[in-house]
Amino acid sequence: MTDKELKEKQISAISLGCDKNRVDLEHMLGKLKDFGFNIVSDLDEAQIIIVNTCAFILPAVKEAIENILLAVSKKQNKCEKVIVTGCINERYTTELKNSLKEVDCFVKLKDNDDIVKIIMNLYGLDIKDKFRSNLRLLTTHKHYAYLKIADGCNNGCAYCTIPRIRGRYRSVDIDELYKEAKQLAKQGVKELILVAQDITRYGEDIYNKNSLIDLLEKLSKIKEIEWIRLHYLYPEKITDQFLDYINNNQKICKYLDIPLQHIDDKILFDMNRKCDEKTTRVLIDKIKNSYPNFTIRSTFIVGFPGETKKQFNKLLDFIMQSNLQNVGFFPFYKEEKTKAFYMKKQVPNFIKKRRLNKIQKLQQQIADNLNKKRINQVVKVLIDEFDTNSGFYIGRDEFNSPGVDFCIEILDNNNVECGQFYNVKLTDYSNGIFKGEII
Repeated sequence: MTDKELKEKQISAISLGCDKNRVDLEHMLGKLKDFGFNIVSDLDEAQIIIVNTCAFILPAVKEAIENILLAVSKKQNKCEKVIVTGCINERYTTELKNSLKEVDCFVKLKDNDDIVKIIMNLYGLDIKDKFRSNLRLLTTHKHYAYLKIADGCNNGCAYCTIPRIRGRYRSVDIDELYKEAKQLAKQGVKELILVAQDITRYGEDIYNKNSLIDLLEKLSKIKEIEWIRLHYLYPEKITDQFLDYINNNQKICKYLDIPLQHIDDKILFDMNRKCDEKTTRVLIDKIKNSYPNFTIRSTFIVGFPGETKKQFNKLLDFIMQSNLQNVGFFPFYKEEKTKAFYMKKQVPNFIKKRRLNKIQKLQQQIADNLNKKRINQVVKVLIDEFDTNSGFYIGRDEFNSPGVDFCIEILDNNNVECGQFYNVKLTDYSNGIFKGEII
């Protein structure tokens, strides 16, 4: 087989897990496209299938295995090679190789940049030099993209597998990120969503000082970028200077994604979190009182080992008192080789499920009440897509992130274009969805 014949083969990919993982896949697909492969969305049309996996929690591992088996089943049709990338290879290397022999290659995270060489080797071809390409093939809508500013984590939360999978915290150089963001802007990206396991520690490892504001200052100078959204701001690193900077920078969405995980001091200590109840409450009150134009998004874990009914009720009270619009809840998953795996007083699954349902219902009521108060507001909306089934355009304002928060439905009036900003009056809200009309 020649290089030319190889390039005639079509590649498809399955993307699983977080948006940091998505960025890794987009870089790999960009290299493959730049090399000459044809990237297709239909698995049934592909000779090569890449399954980019997550393994953060047990449900993600199960989903990864199911999708690997789906890809392998395509070998009965056109598919010739199945390649598995992503986090599952770091957690279960030996087990996967022994049990999934139909998979042609398990690619370690450190080898992602060699994806072209890996595929050539699978077909008996060789490449003398490492193939280099800066092209990134977006798997999101073309007007927004995730920018991964760091990998790994040093926080050592007792329940988290990320440090074992991704290693220690490693920031990406500011100039590199600026170059990537400029290229994304040329491709039509208008919203940059900065992601890392913890973006509030950006730069401390390579610049010996916190450099997140320096990075934001440089990214803000890119004319085509209108929104910059920040994901995963750890509470103990949020300073007054940082809040003031966000407030004064018109390009940064007034949207703070702060994973709090719990409010009880004993639980937070056992989780190895760096923030206690008092500091958390002071921070939330400060944001709500001094920056009333900000929206806070957060996540919490229910059923952590040792969580009593009293501690759970304390979390319920905090949810009611803090009155946050965007909140997600997860049951505790007992992950091997984490500190929490070996803790005593594991909460039974039926109790975790009951608590999860109760707190989710409470938060839904809070969010519904807050969202209904927004009716008749006029907001700047970015249109993401057109839903052919409903006849509505689907968009978001700066207070809602794609895929995780609330959306706005706008009736087609023949003057709407995906990827563009419009001033929209919110006219109704129900079942987690706003209705709006363009002004």
